[in-house]
Amino acid sequence: MSSRKFFSLQNGSSSSSSSSTTVQQNNQQNGHASYGFFCEPKVVAPEMAFFCFDVLHKELHGLDRHVEPHHIGIVNSSFPLFVTWKIGRDQRLRGCIGTFSEMNLHNGLKEYALTSALKDSRFDPITRDELPRLTVSVSILQGFEEARGYLDWTLGVHGIRIEFLNERGSKRSATYLPAVATEQGWDQIQTIDSLLRKGGYRGQITNATRSSIKLTRYTSQEIQMTYCEYREYRDRYYAAGIITCKYQC
Repeated sequence: MSSRKFFSLQNGSSSSSSSSTTVQQNNQQNGHASYGFFCEPKVVAPEMAFFCFDVLHKELHGLDRHVEPHHIGIVNSSFPLFVTWKIGRDQRLRGCIGTFSEMNLHNGLKEYALTSALKDSRFDPITRDELPRLTVSVSILQGFEEARGYLDWTLGVHGIRIEFLNERGSKRSATYLPAVATEQGWDQIQTIDSLLRKGGYRGQITNATRSSIKLTRYTSQEIQMTYCEYREYRDRYYAAGIITCKYQC
């Protein structure tokens, strides 16, 4: 695992569930798409969620190997991505870490499947006993655009990343994925204010504060899978000869 520096950001689930998102700090500039709405080519696929589960299953059971991503048809294009683990019927967050740097999917999915499960500093590492109750989500981020202002984004469509100076003059950054604001029932102002707080801003939030931020909007393709579905997929791959052992190898 690389020794990159991470910092914590709230992903928008209610504070009662202790959920948050961690984003990798990086200096890479993301490409900006043309302004307006358009349909991104589909990238995300169930096989990506399966691969994340298989990587974690192998790690927690001390097995020799996991399925190779190219064997199950995962493309190796490069994208920013997040991997999120939730547990139980209430879908309580157990870990969420991502990067705004473009990473090839074979390496990125493997790295963040483990980092989000085992290295999220807000949670204890996921254990083997928790596996059957887990759900994994893979989010592929696309369509990055620098906004014209802090309200230049659409609820339920865009994720947003803000950069700002805190009351001490230090540069801070925070993000919410596209579904967060609508899940919480927030309007745009509430979302921006919450994001400022979660990014570490402790001063009074005014219109001038909001206007001073740099906001980048983006879209996300997401796929999720339960552990039960993972086992079903593994049975199919075993029956098709894609993998040579059902559970332990």
